[in-house]
Amino acid sequence: MKLEIKCRYTDSVLFEHDAKDNSIKIAVTAAVEKKVSLSGAYLSGADLSGADLSGADLSGAYLRGAYLSGAYLRGAYLRGAYLRGADLSGAYLSGAYLSGAYLSGAYLSGAKLADGLEVDDSPRPFFYIGMIGSESGELLAFSTNKGIYLKRGCFLGTVAEFEAALEKKHDGNEHGKEYAAALVLIKLHFKLWKK
Repeated sequence: MKLEIKCRYTDSVLFEHDAKDNSIKIAVTAAVEKKVSLSGAYLSGADLSGADLSGADLSGAYLRGAYLSGAYLRGAYLRGAYLRGADLSGAYLSGAYLSGAYLSGAYLSGAKLADGLEVDDSPRPFFYIGMIGSESGELLAFSTNKGIYLKRGCFLGTVAEFEAALEKKHDGNEHGKEYAAALVLIKLHFKLWKK
C-alpha cells in the first residue's frame, strides 16, 4: 500500500511510502529519517503519538487535532504549524522551534520543555506575544510545574531570570519597557487561568 503525504497549499506529494498497513506515523517517521522536508504537510488528525520527529521540518504543517502525545520533537521546526486541538501531552518539546506555531486549543499538559520542566494542566497553559523586542521576535510563556517559564530565542527561564536578562541587555530602553509591559500581561493571564 502506498501512502502519500501531501502539501496543504499545493496538493503536491511531499513524500510517498510503501507500507504494509495504513499507518501515517510510519510514513512520517520514514520521511523524517530521510530528512525530507514536510513543510506545509497536511496531517490533520494524524496519529503520531510516540513518534520520533526530532529535527523534522514541519513548518507550516496542518496538524489540527493530530495526536502527538509522547512524540519526541527535539529540534523539530514547527514555525507556523497549525496545531489547534492537537494533543501534545507528554511530548518532548525541548529544543523545538515553536515561534509562530498556532497552539490555541492544543492540549499541552505534561509536555516537556526541558529536563524536569513540564507544562501543567491549567486551562490556558500557553501565552504568545509576537513581534516584540529589538529583534521583533516572539515571546512564549508557559505555565509549568515550576511556575511561569518564558522562551525567547534560545532563552528558557523563569520570569525573574528573564527580568535580570532584560535589565542587563536593555537597561530601561524602549525594548525593555515593551518587554516589561508584556510581562504584566503574561502574569495577569496566568493568574486568571490558574487551576
